[in-house]
Amino acid sequence: VQLQASGGGTVQAGDSLRLSCAASGRTFSSYYMGWFRQAPGKEREFVASITWSGGRTYYADSAKGRFTISRDNAKNMVNLEMNSLKPEDTAVYYCAASRGTIVTMLRNQYDYWGQGTQVTVSS
Repeated sequence: VQLQASGGGTVQAGDSLRLSCAASGRTFSSYYMGWFRQAPGKEREFVASITWSGGRTYYADSAKGRFTISRDNAKNMVNLEMNSLKPEDTAVYYCAASRGTIVTMLRNQYDYWGQGTQVTVSS
C-alpha cells in the first residue's frame, strides 16, 4: 500500500488542523493505521492509531483530548483532527499502515509509511 499524507501547515497556538492520509490499493481495510510524528532532533513517536473497522482508537498521552483519529475505508482515507495545538506539537507527521493483528504503538510494527507532512505551531 502507498500512503500520501497532506494537510500540514503553519498555525498559531490554539488553532486546529486536519491531516489526511490517502492510501492506494484495494485492501485498505485490512490494515490498522497510525499517525506518528518526528520533531527536529527527536525520535519518531506514536501519536494515534485506529483499528481496521475504526471501532477502536488509541492515543499518546500528549494527544488525548485534543486529537481525533478516524478512517473511511470506502475512500481509503485516515484522518487526524488536531485541536488546541501547542508549539510542542511542531513536527513532521507521518501516517503508517500495519498488517499486524494487534494494534500497537511501536513504529517497527508498521509496514508502510507516508512521506510526512510538516506541522508548525507558533506561540
